[in-house]
Amino acid sequence: MRDAVAHVPPGVAKLAVADLTLDYTNPETGVSHRAVEHLDLDVAANEFLCVVGPSGCGKSTLLSAIAGFIPATAGSIRMNGALVTGPGAERGVVFQEYALLPWMNVLDNAALGLKLRGMPRKQRYDEARKFLAIANLHGVEHKYPHELSGGMKQRVAVARTLANTPEVMLMDEPFAAVDAQTRMVLQEELVRIAARSQLTVLFITHSVEEAIFLGDRVAVMSPGPGRIRTTVDVPFPKDARTWAALNADPAFAALRDRLLQLVRASGASAQPAALASA
Repeated sequence: MRDAVAHVPPGVAKLAVADLTLDYTNPETGVSHRAVEHLDLDVAANEFLCVVGPSGCGKSTLLSAIAGFIPATAGSIRMNGALVTGPGAERGVVFQEYALLPWMNVLDNAALGLKLRGMPRKQRYDEARKFLAIANLHGVEHKYPHELSGGMKQRVAVARTLANTPEVMLMDEPFAAVDAQTRMVLQEELVRIAARSQLTVLFITHSVEEAIFLGDRVAVMSPGPGRIRTTVDVPFPKDARTWAALNADPAFAALRDRLLQLVRASGASAQPAALASA
């Protein structure tokens, strides 16, 4: 596993977004919107930062820019102090859609990035199996995506990203399409995986409860053009974070209500003409 800390110069944030402005153009209509404007955000090495905000605030556009998929209109995005100018293997991305290749079995899907990097067959399969085990995917290596549940497909997508040993994992509402019970299991697994793998994670979600459960901090965005309205520390220890424990803790309910108020206050001030892609 790549050491996610060693690449960060002293005093430099793992991810640093400074005065970022992003214009989003709808590929179907050609209409341009300002999705993000003058946004500042730092993410520390090994931090799990969740981003929430009202619909249309630019959350996913921000993640796409950090991934290098869309260019900054103004401002900058840096990783380990170096300017982000495009996609890179050091930034792994997990989307809401599973994006598994249907003609490949689980093992080949998980090893795909390693194959593209030229890793020999036995070595890439050994690596892929290691990360499938981390994602609790035992005995499914030779199954195909259509044979898997939604939750298992998403675990394969996570394992594939981990197998490429990224320093940062960018996750765009990856559990939104699965049922509530499966989502809770995946959330608990992700907390464990992130801690074990020493990952820095930026996680986009519409759910305040999910953000609290997963995050070390939660950043709340204002409506589009989005900015960071505030960031809030999550005080609950990661090693004891389960849904059963949090649901029994009055402090969890208090933090949830506080964040909901912040998100609703942000959404109430939204101007319909300014809405951009979430």
